[in-house]
Amino acid sequence: MNVRIAAAITLCLGLAACGNPSEAATEPKPDVGTQLTLNQGSLIGFKAENGAHVWLGIPFAESTAGQNRWRAPRPVSAWDGIRPATTFAPSCPQFSREESDAGELIGSEDCLYLNVYAPPDAQGRDLPVMIWIHGGANVWGAASERDGSKLAVDQNVILVTVQYRLGPLGFFAHEALRDTADKPLDRAANFALLDLIASLKWVGREIATFGGNPDNVTIFGESAGGQNIAALIGSPLAKGLFHKAIMQSGGFDSASLDQAEFANSDFYNPSSVVIDKLGYRDFGSKETAKALRKTSLADLFATYATKAEAAKPRLRYNDGTPEFPNIPAVISDGVTLPKAPLRSLLSDQETFNSVPMIMGTTRDELKALFQADPKLVKKRLGLFPAARNQRRYDLISEYTSRLWRIHAVDQPAAIISRAGHNEIWAYRFDWDESGSVGMTDLAKLLGASHGFEAPFIFGTFDVFTDNSKYLFPPKNAESRNALSATMMEYWASFARGGQPLAQTGPEWPRYTENESQPKIMRFDSEEDKGISVLTGADSMDKWISDLQNDQKVSRADRCAILDVLTTYRDGNVIPPPARVQIDALRKSRCTAGQQ
Repeated sequence: MNVRIAAAITLCLGLAACGNPSEAATEPKPDVGTQLTLNQGSLIGFKAENGAHVWLGIPFAESTAGQNRWRAPRPVSAWDGIRPATTFAPSCPQFSREESDAGELIGSEDCLYLNVYAPPDAQGRDLPVMIWIHGGANVWGAASERDGSKLAVDQNVILVTVQYRLGPLGFFAHEALRDTADKPLDRAANFALLDLIASLKWVGREIATFGGNPDNVTIFGESAGGQNIAALIGSPLAKGLFHKAIMQSGGFDSASLDQAEFANSDFYNPSSVVIDKLGYRDFGSKETAKALRKTSLADLFATYATKAEAAKPRLRYNDGTPEFPNIPAVISDGVTLPKAPLRSLLSDQETFNSVPMIMGTTRDELKALFQADPKLVKKRLGLFPAARNQRRYDLISEYTSRLWRIHAVDQPAAIISRAGHNEIWAYRFDWDESGSVGMTDLAKLLGASHGFEAPFIFGTFDVFTDNSKYLFPPKNAESRNALSATMMEYWASFARGGQPLAQTGPEWPRYTENESQPKIMRFDSEEDKGISVLTGADSMDKWISDLQNDQKVSRADRCAILDVLTTYRDGNVIPPPARVQIDALRKSRCTAGQQ
């Protein structure tokens, strides 16, 4: 997921403080009914209000600080006595998203922990296991962001949420680290991917104790979490560790080792530039590796500043959204992934982990980004954002968000299908019934934006605390909860048996049943379009043809769309394969500055 999109959502529209509801909660009281013994040692959790058994902050690997920085995760040590599992572990190092300290460096390198949510009668059973991989552009986020208790209890599944190294600690390719590797896996560049693989191995060893079936594991995640799932699908190291996958607004693109290391590509902050900024350019491999592992987090993250290079750590852009580091993420490193581009692996079932898959996007993926763009949005009374031109704003969102679907759903699904794998289902999330704040109509400003489907899948709508009542107003709670219940049923059914079924919803056909006219499920409330099946794939050829011939798109509209895509090109909003085509189209159809 693009960093700026993530930041725009995180700001919570700039209308009120957001915050993580879990951080303000009182520590729960341990419950003896949750006590169990793992291979690591004994553990005690607590009971949630809905009866779910919950265990928080379970370590699945050792701290990644010091000599373990930029190395494969090491096995966690056992503990004596009964370990309380009633509080979340610290997040991995990242810039804070909270209104009170936005841009401040927070987190700990001792962060490889996970959380488990289970129905109260789960122990001794073989329930399906669902592992949530959080999003956040691979530079922020935490396992504490989603409460899995409702999904676990309502759908009778074991829900696991995991953490993994972020930013430069999670993705870093440099020859000094490869040359001084202690173990073959230490030569990797995707340390975050190694963390996720370690968590999957932990699940394989320990989840039966919680009542989960280690032979029925579904990985699912949104945004960067979806992209990391794509990487797990392509990783030989993850083979056999999961059995189904759900990618929500993910992607199948990767950086090469050269792009991640050398300053000769569109990627920000290749490692050679970071090394130069730290003053290690003339060091030998051993000296460089040693210096890197001794570098303070503040100094390391400061080299990734994208706006105020050496100023203060409180980085912001536009009108208040925290700025975050751009990194080459998901690197074809030849260790965790083959050196071939990730997307190319999909053309042969021998080169990717062929499991049943769900892929999907939201209808208005990029409106969350555009709401923070002063060229597209004005502020009434200096406070309430609204589109400068609603018709054009919607057109820009439509055409830019279609690009995400093309590269995250239609193209990879076609490649996988041609490789002979047909267990693919696809969706588009259309719910756009947010409320208003003062003079801001959030339904018009955000629509069905990036990440909006996740609360429906977890059945919890308090993710933005103060802003939740605006984003998810009480007036549509009944229809919203009905849509949420059906989506949870589809997701859990897929995890249970490899096919998305719901008694409260229509049949969800496979995307690949009719290759010429594939089917995707549209999720919306009954008050709007409802849950229904859409027919037809999108493609770059169709996108370009529509942009040129669509009667509702004027010349000025067309150039505005292309100008926006050019503006956000370096933020990776445009998938790399589409950039050449879009640049050529803009050059032939529009002049610089034309509106």
